[in-house]
Amino acid sequence: SAPDGVPLLREAIARYVTDTRGVAVASNEVVVGPGAKPGLFFPALALINPGDQVVYPDPGFPTYKAMIQVAGGIGVPVPLRPDGASFDMAALRAAVTPDTRLIVLNSPANPTGGVMPLEDVQEVAALAVKHDAWVLSDEIYSRLVYKDGGGDAPSVFSLPGMKERTVVVDGFSKTYCMTGWRLGWAVMPAALARRVELLMVHSVGCTATFTQAAGLAALEGPQDGVEEMVDEYQRRRDFVVAALNAMPGVTCATPAGAFYAFPDISSFGATSREVADLLLNQGGVAVLPGTDFGANGEGKIRLSYVGDMPVLREGMARIARTLATLEEEKTIKS
Repeated sequence: SAPDGVPLLREAIARYVTDTRGVAVASNEVVVGPGAKPGLFFPALALINPGDQVVYPDPGFPTYKAMIQVAGGIGVPVPLRPDGASFDMAALRAAVTPDTRLIVLNSPANPTGGVMPLEDVQEVAALAVKHDAWVLSDEIYSRLVYKDGGGDAPSVFSLPGMKERTVVVDGFSKTYCMTGWRLGWAVMPAALARRVELLMVHSVGCTATFTQAAGLAALEGPQDGVEEMVDEYQRRRDFVVAALNAMPGVTCATPAGAFYAFPDISSFGATSREVADLLLNQGGVAVLPGTDFGANGEGKIRLSYVGDMPVLREGMARIARTLATLEEEKTIKS
């Protein structure tokens, strides 16, 4: 296909974004790629010059830091507030300066499942305008927001004056459980889209046409399955968060979106890596240490609750048994 995607899919994505973000989008502002990562990486390569400062969340998706480094930029990690829903806004205000080229957002977020409140999104937009910075908004979990979390994740793209300085990244892997199909997209000003199209043609060439046909069918077909899955994820989330908070020494905020829990396990006096290794080697449960998502993830671990309930029940039981040994050791030492 064309390097930026088949016209029918780009037109469908343009209609979808127009409907969901409330801002008119044309098909020449859409670039389709093999997964959402090209939508992150290639705009970063096109926008970031060596020495440019780029603000990004820490903890956050590891590709953010990597793409900044590859582009020769200077990463400026910004911590999140304790519940993981948003930036520590005071820290963000201090981090964004006239030297900031790009601000990276992710809401709902990986690894926290947090959803940024509208007032924080508005402040990010104001900072971007004030300092003439771009915003890269990773919205891959945009459809996975729970009813008790408001059912919606505000998009910076929807705010007045932000279309011309925003790249929106989304895709099919999370909403439609199409991870292995490798199909994502990004919306950006047409001039930038042509630069990203060049990077696409000289790297991956194009996205497989049969996966694009599947994406078109998913986007334009019935959406009942998406809504049912969000309700099911909320049930799984409620079980996992309750089980974690029932474990001595563990606290976990309730995420409003995505499908991750990010509990605090710092009370055990071990590093996130040590706890993750213990859970794997002794408990037979795979989790990620919070530090895989940045230095500010220390003291946390990330769990995914995409598995079905029998798997989650067994996993929570194993985590509880394994962490109980750490709690006993802590008691003996004290």
